[in-house]
Amino acid sequence: MPTSSKAALYRKLPSVDELLHSPDLTAVISSEGQAPVADAARAMLARMRAEIASARLDAAAVDLALSGISGAIERQVRQSLTYSLRPLINATGVILHTNLGRAPIAGSALEHIRNAASGYSNLEFDVDTADRGKRDVHVDRLFRKLLDDRGTVAISTIVVNNNAAAVLLALNTLAEDGEVIVSRGELVEIGGSFRIPDVMSKSNATLREVGSTNRTRVADYERAINEKTQLLLRVHRSNFQITGFTEQPAIEELAALARARNIPLMEDLGSGALFDLRTIGVSGEPGVLDSLQAGADIVSYSGDKLLGGPQAGILSGRTDLIARMRANSLFRALRVDKLTYAALEATLLAYVKHDHDAIPALRMMHLSKAEIAPRTEAVAAKSGSPELTVEMIDGESVIGGGAAPSAVLPTKLLAVTRDGLSADEISARLRASEPPVIARVEEGRVLLDLRTVFPEQDENVIAALRAL
Repeated sequence: MPTSSKAALYRKLPSVDELLHSPDLTAVISSEGQAPVADAARAMLARMRAEIASARLDAAAVDLALSGISGAIERQVRQSLTYSLRPLINATGVILHTNLGRAPIAGSALEHIRNAASGYSNLEFDVDTADRGKRDVHVDRLFRKLLDDRGTVAISTIVVNNNAAAVLLALNTLAEDGEVIVSRGELVEIGGSFRIPDVMSKSNATLREVGSTNRTRVADYERAINEKTQLLLRVHRSNFQITGFTEQPAIEELAALARARNIPLMEDLGSGALFDLRTIGVSGEPGVLDSLQAGADIVSYSGDKLLGGPQAGILSGRTDLIARMRANSLFRALRVDKLTYAALEATLLAYVKHDHDAIPALRMMHLSKAEIAPRTEAVAAKSGSPELTVEMIDGESVIGGGAAPSAVLPTKLLAVTRDGLSADEISARLRASEPPVIARVEEGRVLLDLRTVFPEQDENVIAALRAL
């Protein structure tokens, strides 16, 4: 296209000011403000100039684009001002799905967050004395009710922003410039490629590995103890398993050694349950109380995994050790805000009242296949068509979130196929629905598990399937 022709096309483009005074944009400016509309107009004009420069727009195309430019600007404004973080439907059957936000929190937690955040609160204020208070008290009292049953040993709890932060704080407090003894078979990698040795390095504690990858005995810990030893660390292998020719000392053995040598014992549980997992058929996954009763002095665990609350890193254990961590300047850098405390307090109150069904993740874990089947059958019956096959089959759900990696929960699945569409294409179309429906693909079929779908979302799933 000749330069003179391009210049003529450039002259056809209105200015941003002209667009802002267009009657077609009056409503969107009134509702969304002038600044975002001006930004969208500049972006739209810049795009048209670039297309003219590359000869992708001729005179007819420019006229056509300009005839609809107000609508295009409005669509861009609406899109730019929508939330990026949005709700979706988890039909994967993975209860604690890390990519989908892990544990959904209880309705009572949402209400408590709203009350605590919409005005002022007594986060760090003692109403009775008018003195400055401590934010710990709002949940520490509840943790004591749930965990403090070991007789003469008092239990305290503090909260930081995630479990990696909890481990960092504990190691820095208890073992800075000293050695921490840990089994080679427990040097795990957690999500996002973060590894326990890396966290330990940042804490200024020195890692002393003992045993082998598959076999470690209590005697290995005992031989490694020296004048620099500050802590014995046990890391629960919550996101993988070692099977076959293996050996690992019981927590009770390590606790006895720690007491004999007057060295604290810490267990990093990772997930950390406050309920008995055997009630859902999962064995071999210790809870927080199990570890404390077995002799661990400090236990670290997550708030948004098996506990079913908000993201948090929790440290429970001996009051004197917890007090040292609270006095560490790192604690202020890692502490959580009022929203987390509100959500965690409401979640813990449900535990105290034994109202486990109020906690969505726990309710999902306790659902039986017989309870899931009627919903699955109803969705299948309302979703099928001559082109779309939706059938109910037996399957398995998983807990996820790095918890109980080998445990499965029997369930009923919806298996979806459609003539002319691959499983990946069906999955993509479900993700494009509103709200997005996230399924899993196995053996050429799309599988939906209603265990992780809230009952009030069933109609959304039906609509998404019908749209196929």
